[in-house]
Amino acid sequence: MSVRTDLAMESVNISALPETVHMSERGERFRITEIVIDDDSCKNSIGKGKGRYVTLEYDDLSQYTDEYEAMAEELSEEIKQFIPDGTVLVAGLGNADITPDALGPQAAAKVLATRHLHDEMGDEPFLCSLRPVAVFSGGVLGQTGIETAEIVRAIAREIKPSAIIAVDSLACSDIRRLGTTIQITDTGISPGSGVANARKELSERCMGVPVIAIGVPTVVDMHTIVRSLTGEDAKGDMPNMMVTPRDIDRLTERGAQLLGFGINLALQPTMSFEDVRGLF
Repeated sequence: MSVRTDLAMESVNISALPETVHMSERGERFRITEIVIDDDSCKNSIGKGKGRYVTLEYDDLSQYTDEYEAMAEELSEEIKQFIPDGTVLVAGLGNADITPDALGPQAAAKVLATRHLHDEMGDEPFLCSLRPVAVFSGGVLGQTGIETAEIVRAIAREIKPSAIIAVDSLACSDIRRLGTTIQITDTGISPGSGVANARKELSERCMGVPVIAIGVPTVVDMHTIVRSLTGEDAKGDMPNMMVTPRDIDRLTERGAQLLGFGINLALQPTMSFEDVRGLF
């Protein structure tokens, strides 16, 4: 039985890293682990290809804390490392009508769209100093009849961004990572892959520009929970399901806000945390 997870931390055996996999740790408010994979030689064994995978861990992302501002700023510093200069397209992936899958749309709603300001308010120096950012959240295949990757590729072809940030809910294999982990990677994402419902991927290979994927685990596979608690695979006749935390509405809302604030601070370095908070 395969383990369903989107997290590099759960795919790599930290105690026996291959020569092509490197790990480092840092962080103040978050416990930050960066995994760098040099090539695709381990893709079949660990399920992750060449790229950078940064994991930020905190006790509970659904709770407000006195460290919130520092957390948003530290998150933004990590995101900045992935973003080139120029226009950025932020895509909120997922279904806004299904709470565990609504992280992407809710985070996108917290991102400041500025691409239009240069033409409409050219006489405002501050507004013109902001990086051009376009924001999109268009639902899922079942709602639109169109693959998300097809929509994003069409938009990217029109506005020609230097990079795409894709925000999505993730799946994990350890229940302790639900609502406690943020992953940032430059390898893109296949929406729904963690729940065995993978759609067309969003990646630099498909989009023609870097795709930075950011997400928080909101679901875990029931068979995986059984294995972690008992050490044995679930019985063949045991139905499977995706399990989500009881406070998933609060986790989605507050996790999306933290991601939105972190993305805004990363994209608009002239804005302070108070500036960003005052907008939303």
